[in-house]
Amino acid sequence: MSKDDVTVASGSSPRYENPEKKDSTEGAQTFVGPASGNTYDAEKAGGHRPEEHGDILVDAPIGAEGGVHRTLKQRHMAMIALGGAIGTGLFIGSGAALSSGGPVGCWLGYILMSSMVYSMMVALGEMAALYPLAGGFTHYAARFVDPALGFALGFNYWYSYAITIPTEIVAASIVISYWDSTTNAAVYITVLLVLILFINFWGARAYGEAEFWFSSIKVITIVGLIILSLILMCGGGPNHDAIGFRYWRNPGPFNHISIDGGDGYVPGQWGEFLAFWSVFVQAAFSFIGTEIIATTLGEAENPRKTVPRAIKRVFYRLLFFYVFGIFFISVLVPYTDPNLLNGSYAATASPFVIAIQNAGISGLPSVANAVFLLSAWSAGNSDLYAASRTLYALALEGQMPRIFRRCTKRGLPIYCVAITGLFGVLAYMNTGGEAAVTAFNWLYNLSAITGIITWWTILLSYLRFYYGLKKQGLTREGFPYRAPFQPWLSFYGFFFFTVIILVNGFQVFMQGNWNVSTFFAAYITLPIFAICWAGWKIVKKTKVVKLADIDFDTGRRELDEMEVADAERFKPETKWQKIMSILF
Repeated sequence: MSKDDVTVASGSSPRYENPEKKDSTEGAQTFVGPASGNTYDAEKAGGHRPEEHGDILVDAPIGAEGGVHRTLKQRHMAMIALGGAIGTGLFIGSGAALSSGGPVGCWLGYILMSSMVYSMMVALGEMAALYPLAGGFTHYAARFVDPALGFALGFNYWYSYAITIPTEIVAASIVISYWDSTTNAAVYITVLLVLILFINFWGARAYGEAEFWFSSIKVITIVGLIILSLILMCGGGPNHDAIGFRYWRNPGPFNHISIDGGDGYVPGQWGEFLAFWSVFVQAAFSFIGTEIIATTLGEAENPRKTVPRAIKRVFYRLLFFYVFGIFFISVLVPYTDPNLLNGSYAATASPFVIAIQNAGISGLPSVANAVFLLSAWSAGNSDLYAASRTLYALALEGQMPRIFRRCTKRGLPIYCVAITGLFGVLAYMNTGGEAAVTAFNWLYNLSAITGIITWWTILLSYLRFYYGLKKQGLTREGFPYRAPFQPWLSFYGFFFFTVIILVNGFQVFMQGNWNVSTFFAAYITLPIFAICWAGWKIVKKTKVVKLADIDFDTGRRELDEMEVADAERFKPETKWQKIMSILF
């Protein structure tokens, strides 16, 4: 590829590609630098100069070398967004929430958390549809708030998902032990890790295709479980026991928060409220991963159409999968059931499986275990993709070494995938004895609440984006997608995420509950995030971008042109394409 195929200048000169060459050269990429409208002022933009900010890669079609390619189809995006909300947190983790809060406390906690996640996703959707760029929310934090915030978010998000790869691999190997407890776990860890690396080194298209089918299986499973739960609730099981709302009355609608290491509890309504609040915090971790669609923006076909469509369906999937799913487990399983507390990844810990076994249905645990295995392995697959693309985005922003910007001819950021994939080897620490497991748990705890901090930052970025538009007299009319109920919905989510971040470990401060590891897991991420933010700010001398100086112009023209071209390029023509367009 010649130098003429890509126009990348430095300093304050425009970096727009020749439109004629764009039409005629298959391998061309579109980079944008300084704004096409107002003159770029580095001092006003928080001290973030173009050369420090790096290049914003708008498009790199198949055939281009040096950038990611837009190869994720509409159906891939839809199922990635959908599958991100369904995993072991819903299938198994919900059991711990039911045990902690009781049926009504658990259900209300998930309902409220669903509304907060919705507030975050629609805000992310508006920015993502307008600026569908590699980096997503890390770019928005740097662009609309402070470059130092973008670095802190990006680095912590990368580490968080990288260190979660071995966690999901270990979880999957535990599930496999349901069938085979004699083979050394390292064997299955190796197989699972190799499969994850294989798919991710194959490229975004392979990842999208794999997640499409994995998510489809998870969706079919949860829909089937919800329908079956309704039948069991009404007495349609083999034992014909119509449970109704029996367990809401006895043992009761709410549990009480435990103290003295589980030997006592806080009585009365205050104890019930604290139990509900503990569910509230647990529910937040179940939803982590819903934002992962933002890491695919640089590789999505026709993003200004696919992103809004995926985001608009967030509310309905949260309503159906979580609100209805949690409702049925709250009805079918008493919160005092000891199986909810075994803390394993096996099917026996799932409230859905417990309800089905109580109804006298046999043979299901193996089927459920297979789905749980798929969910854990799929999560590890997504973790590697999300982490590697975040590292790539940081490199584009000039916040990581330039070597991480390099991509193969197929559009794979190969060094990002390779470095991030090495974290998977840490899974073997869980086979190395108690000391190794403890060390790994401490490494994992360094990023325990990064997901919630990410949501907080997305909403902060959106509020700055919203008020920046107002300050500069710009309208949201004509945007590809406009988040509803703004800015109040974003303030709602921002406030509660702030509270959750600050009090997520509140139980450790209660009588007799102090534990150093628990406290560390709950709060160590905050100083690490603050150090990253302050460190980049001091070294690079960045400033918070003033509302009047937020850059809304850079990349808009190229993205508008891409939208017009994509509308024609990806227009469904065959009957099959039209059906897929309607479904996804």
